[in-house]
Formats: sequence, structure tokens, C-alpha cells
Amino acid sequence: MSLIVVMGVSGSGKTTVGTDLAAKLGVPFADADDFHSPANVAKMSAGIPLTDEDRLPWLRTIRDWLAGHRETGAVVTCSALKRAYRELLGPGLFFVHLDGDLAVVRERMTHRNHFMPAALLDSQAATLEPLQAGEPGIRLDLALPVHRLVEQALAAIGPG
Repeated sequence: MSLIVVMGVSGSGKTTVGTDLAAKLGVPFADADDFHSPANVAKMSAGIPLTDEDRLPWLRTIRDWLAGHRETGAVVTCSALKRAYRELLGPGLFFVHLDGDLAVVRERMTHRNHFMPAALLDSQAATLEPLQAGEPGIRLDLALPVHRLVEQALAAIGPG
């Protein structure tokens, strides 16, 4: 079964796409936001970007969750901004990178109630390392309708 990470900056649509994708695949879903420590949430809520040191325990928790679903398959959302973060999440993952115009993301962020303020979007975008050669995954335009993103992701993932 496939282990899929829906990645991208905050506000890119990870949770919406991830929940639909997991439902279509009939596998468990987890939102990486639920794995953040209270200290990380407080830091982001205050408009302070997380450091690599802040992210490490969070990434390890996500890695452990994924490892526990290796036999059943699963979908998790995770910003996974750097290749090193993606490598830490473990082997055998397929990444669905929701990427696109930051103006679209900024607009979305103004219409949601979330601990991550739009003010941190630029720091995430500056940290983001797009999928590179050798990383299994697909880059999708976050401006597309959700059903199209899920269709394209399913086509790229292929049979389980």
C-alpha cells in the first residue's frame, strides 16, 4: 500500500486534498498540524518561524505515524519544506507537492481560522525546496479545483 505525503506551504490546500485523497484510497488520514507540540503552535501563533530544531521532534512523530501504517497505506499532510525533512520521514513515500502562486495562498489564509498566520508564509516559501530528481512524487498546481488535484494525484500514484 502507498504512503503518501501531501506537502506544501501553509494554506496550499494540503488538508483538503489529503482528506479527499485518503477517502478515495480508503486509507487512514492524518494532518501534521495535529502532531505539533504546544510550544511550536504558540511560536507560530506569535508569528515566529520554526527552526530545524523545532521541527525535528514533529517530523519524527510524523515518521513514526507513517511507519505504523506501512501495511495499510496512509495519507498525511506535512509541509515537508526541505529535502532533508522529506528524507527523515522515511523511505517508500510518494509526495504530492501542492505548489503555485503565493498570492492565491495568501488569499486563502485570510479566510481561515488557523494558528499559522499569513505573515509566516514568506518564511515558508523561502525555506521550501521543491521536489528534486530522485524524489518520488508529483508537483500539482494548487489553484486547480480539489477534485482535479485528487484525480491527478491518484493517476500519479498508480495502483496500490
